[in-house]
Amino acid sequence: MASEYLKWKYRDVKPEKPVTMTPAEKRKNWWHYHRWQVLLGAVLLAALADIAWHASGLGETLPDYQIAYVGTDPLPEDTVLAVERAFSSLGDDINGDGKVSVHLTQYAGGGDAEAAYSAGVSLTADLLECESYFFLLEDPERFQTEYHSLCRLDGSLPAENDNSADGICLAWSRCPALAGQDLGAYSYSLLGETVSGDNKTLVEPLFLGRRGFWTEKTTEYPEGCEALWERLTEGAVS
Repeated sequence: MASEYLKWKYRDVKPEKPVTMTPAEKRKNWWHYHRWQVLLGAVLLAALADIAWHASGLGETLPDYQIAYVGTDPLPEDTVLAVERAFSSLGDDINGDGKVSVHLTQYAGGGDAEAAYSAGVSLTADLLECESYFFLLEDPERFQTEYHSLCRLDGSLPAENDNSADGICLAWSRCPALAGQDLGAYSYSLLGETVSGDNKTLVEPLFLGRRGFWTEKTTEYPEGCEALWERLTEGAVS
């Protein structure tokens, strides 16, 4: 019995002949074992491409005009829309997308230290990237002292050590093209109460300025923005 078992155990075992597959069979076999890795990689690649696409701004049409509001308290949304409408009524379709679009970005801390810091960081990024051409300011003197980014009303650039706001900005109320706009009213809810008022009362104390460029880098559509500036300030009294 044992000898028969040993004969079976140590019998000659012939290796199986390797299977020769056609190229099509090889591809099918490879896909069978790797399809999930390929599909997962494709999904991950698509997600990364989408993130990169939006981060770079590719495929995105920028507004014709961009405004930066810098103040202590943020403007109500109704007021923001009213300002955007006022600018668009005097503007042109300079980016060629078939409409006149204006975007106002608010840089206001609301009296909170952390929010003020965050607004300052965002504003600095705006200035470095030359995003906004128009500026609505609560305190032009402070803004020019801190950022030295506005040109004079005649388009010339202040000297590096000249941080005065004289000849830099115009009050909204002193610009006939803006003062004559019907801005309507604002309304929003605060702590269960409705707060409302006239948009003009919020924007008339503000000052209008425009970006100066000390290097070759400029905002988008600088010629079109300059043309709108001329319309906004036509007949203005400093």
